[in-house]
Amino acid sequence: MSALWLSLTLGLVAGLADYLGGFLLVRRSPSARALRYFVALGAGFMLAAALLEMVPEGLHVNPKWAPLLILAGYCGVHLLEHSLVPHFHFGEETHHHEFLSAKTSYSVLLGLATHTFFDGVAIGSGFVLSHWLGWVLFFAVFLHKIPEGFTMASVMLAGGRGRAMALNSALFLGAMTVLGVLVINLEPNWVRAGLPLSAGVTIYVAATDLVPEVNREPGIKMALVFFVGVVVFFLLRLLGPG
Repeated sequence: MSALWLSLTLGLVAGLADYLGGFLLVRRSPSARALRYFVALGAGFMLAAALLEMVPEGLHVNPKWAPLLILAGYCGVHLLEHSLVPHFHFGEETHHHEFLSAKTSYSVLLGLATHTFFDGVAIGSGFVLSHWLGWVLFFAVFLHKIPEGFTMASVMLAGGRGRAMALNSALFLGAMTVLGVLVINLEPNWVRAGLPLSAGVTIYVAATDLVPEVNREPGIKMALVFFVGVVVFFLLRLLGPG
């Protein structure tokens, strides 16, 4: 399978995980603890992948501008979450005790959609450079997709939207992931900007959004799951090409 079709297929799989997260919320099947395990595992894997794969590769393909672009990706998500989208949460919150306006719920959709677009950019950029990097970044993205879709659907329900809109919003996040993959594949030269930007986004999501969710859980178990995510990355790296 060519890198194009493989990256698009995996982008679609990652996108469908967003929808699955929304579906699980609507069906009321997951426990908060189970979803937090996904968050912890994904945080460890994402942080390791971003710092040890994405940043070095970004510096390799664009040594002059990569540091600035990494910072821009990080700061851009911060701006979205805390300035343009003031009521942004990541994790498994179901917002039972909150009432959100329709405007706020759509603002959160915009913020998460921007993030998921760069999820796709990361996957596509990885496959432009090598199959190995593409697979690593796919796993990094996939591990946080179910909680992400769960979050988006919960925000829509808290904003008074119906179940259909909750599911459609999760599906929209998945579509943005596929779009990010497609954009990089249509113009592979954009990987020079896309990979460093997505590295900054990934570092922000892992360290600023996900790790605090892990730290909210008392005891050591959730912290150990975070380190399991890091170890899984190292095991994959040992099994992968040098």
